[in-house]
This record gives sequence, structure tokens and C-alpha cells, in this order.
Amino acid sequence: MAKNLAHKILEAHLVEGKLVPGEEIGIRIDHTLLQDATGTMAMLEFEALGLDRIKAELSAQYVDHNLLQTDNKNADDHIYLQTACARYGIHFSRPGNGISHQVHMERFGVPGKTMLGADSHTPGAAGVSMLAMGAGGLDVALAMAGRPYYFPCPKILGVKLTGELPDWVSAKDVILEMLRRYDVKGCVGKIIEYYGPGVINLSATDRETIGNMGTELGATTTIFPSDENTRVYLESEGRGDSWIELSADEGAAYDEHAEIDLSSLEPLIACPSSPGNVVSVREVAGTKVQQTIVGSSVNSSFRDLMVVAEIVKGRISHPDTSFHINPGSRQVLENVAARGGVMNLLAAGARIHQSGCLGCIGMGQAPGTGQVSLRTFPRNFPGRSGTKDDKVYLCSPETAVAAALKGVITDPRDLGKEMDYPRIKHPAQYIIDKSSIIFPSEEGYKTEIVRGPNIKPFPLLDPLPDTLTAEVVLKVEDNISTDTIMPAGNMVLPLRSNIEAISEFVYYQISPDFHKESKEKGKVAIIGGENYGQGSSREHAALAPRYLGVRAKIAKSFARIHKANLCNFGILPLIFKDPGDYQHLSKGIKVVFKDIRNLIERGDTEIPVEVNGRSIITLLEVSQRQRQSLLAGGTLNFVKHELKGNSA
Repeated sequence: MAKNLAHKILEAHLVEGKLVPGEEIGIRIDHTLLQDATGTMAMLEFEALGLDRIKAELSAQYVDHNLLQTDNKNADDHIYLQTACARYGIHFSRPGNGISHQVHMERFGVPGKTMLGADSHTPGAAGVSMLAMGAGGLDVALAMAGRPYYFPCPKILGVKLTGELPDWVSAKDVILEMLRRYDVKGCVGKIIEYYGPGVINLSATDRETIGNMGTELGATTTIFPSDENTRVYLESEGRGDSWIELSADEGAAYDEHAEIDLSSLEPLIACPSSPGNVVSVREVAGTKVQQTIVGSSVNSSFRDLMVVAEIVKGRISHPDTSFHINPGSRQVLENVAARGGVMNLLAAGARIHQSGCLGCIGMGQAPGTGQVSLRTFPRNFPGRSGTKDDKVYLCSPETAVAAALKGVITDPRDLGKEMDYPRIKHPAQYIIDKSSIIFPSEEGYKTEIVRGPNIKPFPLLDPLPDTLTAEVVLKVEDNISTDTIMPAGNMVLPLRSNIEAISEFVYYQISPDFHKESKEKGKVAIIGGENYGQGSSREHAALAPRYLGVRAKIAKSFARIHKANLCNFGILPLIFKDPGDYQHLSKGIKVVFKDIRNLIERGDTEIPVEVNGRSIITLLEVSQRQRQSLLAGGTLNFVKHELKGNSA
């Protein structure tokens, strides 16, 4: 039977379950990826397992989020991570070396391998045909310990690509076209597999952009074939021996189908404040722009920076527009510099920053009050930039640089009246820089782990009681993101290793007293709409609420990673059987889950909830393994008990 590529890789790594959509499967994980915003807690969780060394084939820790050192906290976390990596056999990428997705693709990505990353944009590794998924830090810590990763088997959406991108249209416009079609939840529970004759017209870094932002569709991950373009890229990185050819079989079946003619695409832009709010650039052309940023985890490769550098050559940015460049890695910047690109950018008035996520995670680069910011970033959720009521648009490097030059949103095709479109050729051999990666060694096993005062032990979590009574402290609408639940930014991110301190910021953007109310009530519940918990994989959006006493969330539907994180920390992820019951719940109402332990133990899916003397039915659609975690009060409790039993 002809197989698609996603199923080929899943089958090669399958350790439990069957490839039936919706059923839980467990797969072997080859690589794990951590970044510093999620990695500190994940490392604490790994330490709590009591193992001497990692058991994954390759694990890497990147410092790319918490780069601002405004006090001791981030610097302390960095040295903790560096010494812990040495102790446990993990690759460590130093601050300023680059964004995890870009550097992993440069140095470690291998076609056909699986990767689990504590960053929701880990699927960017589709650029080198890895089956890479984002997850909470605890799931990554377990993968580092050699345990399988469990998740619902996805459907496979086959997207046939034909044609070639026109001038002034690039890979960002491909994923924006997908978002225009599917919005932010249209691909939940799916792997997107691109195939067809148009694939060969996309470079490896083009594919990274598309795979990275597949996350914004709600997709489990994205996969591209490993072909001649993949080989050329790996050869240019000095890693040609890692290449293997991978593709779907001729006539392979897909659960769902779509097709994009690349030659028909036009410049697109996602308007405030959702990646799915996509229109053509021409529809919003003329809007005044005060800030443009090129870079972050998407559109920060050599090609993307060089196309901008060539467009601005001999020109200068508009005096009313602040023009920023965030390189994907130190190596990218070195290669752009070697070809004169840095001088072009500087002469055009660009502010070139260190390699890192920066403004994408609200770590600096916040726009001013009422200002419009055009960014090549993957997300524009409300307030994510660090500015309340921000006006952030997402676009291609071509659209961003056109706005930087003109001072207003401009269809980049209009620049074609002044110049030829620069088609960038990738170097046959990149300047390769490994100097800021510390590789594991046997000697590192003797390293003493250094812990600053902000690094606190993982909090103790109590098991689920026989009957649970909780008070609703918050009710929210559809598409609530983890940025809203647990904000980022330079004030909050440095507290990632201190759950007590960071918990004070849970929901503070929309409910500043949430943490006080929750702690006063003891056991509390939250009511949500559709797609609750979309966006970042940050497990703090589950762990910090649990620390405050949140024991149940009842929503119309959940985003995949957040639902898994809720189970990992002992919070019931319940879905309204009748979505109309959402209207009957409000803040201050008591909800009672009678005999909840027994219901979960015997495998019930329907969970009755007593509300004001009446009963509503909710659904607990989780695996048997997740039920064990909920009963134990969290996965770490369950796994530690399991490990203890195995060693007895």
C-alpha cells in the first residue's frame, strides 16, 4: 500500500498504538530541543527523575529567549542551564548564538528523525524533513529520559504544491495563504504534508518558515520531502553525510487534500491581532507604519536577510519608521556580512540586534502607544509585543522592507517599478561557526550544577481528591492563547524557574487579581470557549495556575499542547458535551465533581458537574495514561512512582 511520508516516519518510530486518527500513539524521540524560557523548568523536571545522563540520541539546550540581563535572574538561569547540560550530556548553545530552530537546522537536523521541543515552533525542522513537534517541558524532559512521546494520532492533510513563486512573493506568503484558508484552528489534530512538483521550488529555509508557522494553524506538525534541495542545504552546512532521500510513495493516500498553485499567490499580511486574520497587502496599503522588524524564528535565515539587504542597497529607511533586523543565528549574520549585506543594512538605518527571539516574545522591541508594527514573526496575539492594545501585522521580509522604505504598508511588487527583484542564491558552502556551542563530554559529568537564588525546586502537587468542589474564578471567550494565560515579556520571563513568583502574573492582563482570588478560594475552576490555550507550548500556563489552586478547566475545545500540559499537572481538561451549557456558568458559581476519582479510574468519558442544583455533562477525552496522571496530581508524580516501582 502506498504510504505518505508522515506515516513512514511515524511507523519507523512507533512503540505503542496504531496509526488510527484520534487513537493515542507513543513514538520514539530521537532529538529533544529546549530553549531557556521553557528549559529551566524542564531541566528541573529532568533532575527530579533522578537519572545520571540523558537517554535521547541528541539533546540540545538553546539560550535565545531570556537574553536581556536587567538583573541577576537571566544570567543565573543561563549558568544553571550550562552546568546542568554539562552534567547530563546535553549540547548547550550560548546566549547570542542563535534561535533554537535556526541553529538546530544548521548544526543537528537530520532527515527522517523525530524531535520533541519545548517550543511550539519546533515543527520548523520540517526544513530538513524532520518530524518535529512542540510539547510542554515535562514531556520533553521525559523524552530526554528515553521515554516515548504520547499524543493522539493525527490525520494527514496532503497539500499539493504546483508552480513557482512570482517575484516579490516568498515562503511567508505560502503559510499566510494556508492561514487565510484554515485560520488558527483549522488544522488541529493534523500533520500537514507538502508534496508535488512545486516543492522543488522552495529552499530548505523556505520550508522552515512554512513548517514553523504551521503551528499557528493548530497543526501537530508539518513535513516536507527530503530531496535535492535538502541535500544541497546540508552540503552547504558541511553535513552532507546526514542526507537521505525521503518522500511519499507514488499515489499515497491522505486523509484530507488541498492544493496551492505557488504562481498564483500574492503578498499577504496578517492583521491585528491574530495570525489567521489574513488579507492581501493591497487591502491595507497606505497604513502608516512606525516599526518594522525582520527576523525571529521565521524569516531570519541567510536568504531572508540578504533579500532585505539587497532591496535597501543605496536606499535609506523612512524617517518615521524604526527598522530592525533580528538574525536567526550568529552564523547567518557572519555569512550576510561576508557578502556585504551588513553594510547595506547599516547604511539604510537598520538596527541590527543580537541573534535571538527578542520582540517576538516581548523581550524588548515593544512598539509605542498606538503605533503600527510590521513583523516577520509567527504571532501577533494581543499584547504579546509588550505593548497593550498593540497593532502588530505579520508579513514577509519583502513586505516588511517595503514598509521600512516607504513609511506605510506597501505592496512589495510596487518596488518592482524601481528595481529588479533580487533572487538570492544560497552559498555552495556557508561560513560555519560552531564556536558558541558547547558539546557534551565525559569530563562534563563531573560538573557541579550552579543554582542562583531565583531557581526554586519543582512544587509539590497533591493527588486528585475523591470529590472535587471548586469555584469558578474566571470565564473567557474563544481562542484564548497561552500568552493571555501566562504572559511573557521582560518582566515575567526571568521568573520561569520560580513558580511561586511567576504565578502572580497568571491572567494579569485581563484579571489582575486572579492570583489573589485563586489562592483565597483554595480550589478553583476556569471556563473557556473554543480553542482554549492556543499558541505557545509554555507549560507554565498550566503549572502556575495549578500552583494557585486551579483543578479544572471546562471549555468548548482545547488546543493540543495545552490540553496535554493540563493533564501533566493534574488539571482536569473537560469539554462541554452541550456547548450551550457554557452560557450557564459564570464567575462565582460553585462546581462539584462528585466521586471524580472513581469516575476517572473506571474510564468514564462523561463527567457530570453539579451547578446550582442542576447537572451538566462534560467530556473527559483523555488516554488511560493521562487518567493516571490526573489521579496522581500530575505526570511527574506518576512517573516517579512508576520508576520507584520498577527499581523495587
